[in-house]
Amino acid sequence: MLVNDMDIPREDIESLIRDKYEGDRFVDLTSDIERLRRGEPLAYVIGWIPFLDLHIDLTSKPLIPRTETEWWTEQLIQHLQETNGDTPFSLLDLCAGSGAIGLAVLSTFPHATVTFSELVPAHGEQIIQNAAINGIDASRVDVRVGNVFEPIGTDTFDIIATNPPYIPSDRTLEDTLSFEPSEALYSGSSGMDVITRICTEAQDHINLNGELWMECDVSNIEMAQALIPGSTIRTDQYGRPRVLVGYF
Repeated sequence: MLVNDMDIPREDIESLIRDKYEGDRFVDLTSDIERLRRGEPLAYVIGWIPFLDLHIDLTSKPLIPRTETEWWTEQLIQHLQETNGDTPFSLLDLCAGSGAIGLAVLSTFPHATVTFSELVPAHGEQIIQNAAINGIDASRVDVRVGNVFEPIGTDTFDIIATNPPYIPSDRTLEDTLSFEPSEALYSGSSGMDVITRICTEAQDHINLNGELWMECDVSNIEMAQALIPGSTIRTDQYGRPRVLVGYF
């Protein structure tokens, strides 16, 4: 390493060497260190992030998948294994970003199909790329570009899974989040703008006995629950209320 990296956590340096440069300890990290010093997230500097054994490329700079999202996606997969088994089903990954949620489902269930709805065209291309990187058959991947349900038309699904923007617009976040897309983070003064739309329109896109799994903020998840009678709240790995599950 040809750089003074004393102000960068050692574990970040080790992650760079391992995950970006395949263990090459003689690589010049100067530009990478400078990006980290400017506050850019480590995952963007590396260029990808693991998610339930998948390699999720982040070249288009979508929202970086969090461990909380990985946690409840694994819970969803376990639930689908119990309820669906080998039965084919359809899933809509709404506000898909990198596509991590839907791709994790596809990698687990060979008979599932997933439609991805994503606002940003470059992220839509990223989803297609991530499917290819992880060896997922392109015929099982349907990417639609548009705002929430707009590109879905009248299509319906057995499951809708979504990590929508849900942060109140007046909340101050850590500096590294300034590098991530604001449209994937903020959603009105209460963080409820997109959540409200999803709760209102989901019933038109979910099949009978279908479910909605939606990540929320701890500050607004009870407001979201009030919009879907009979819905339940699941906690994340830290015991915080994190996911709303609606039944249709």
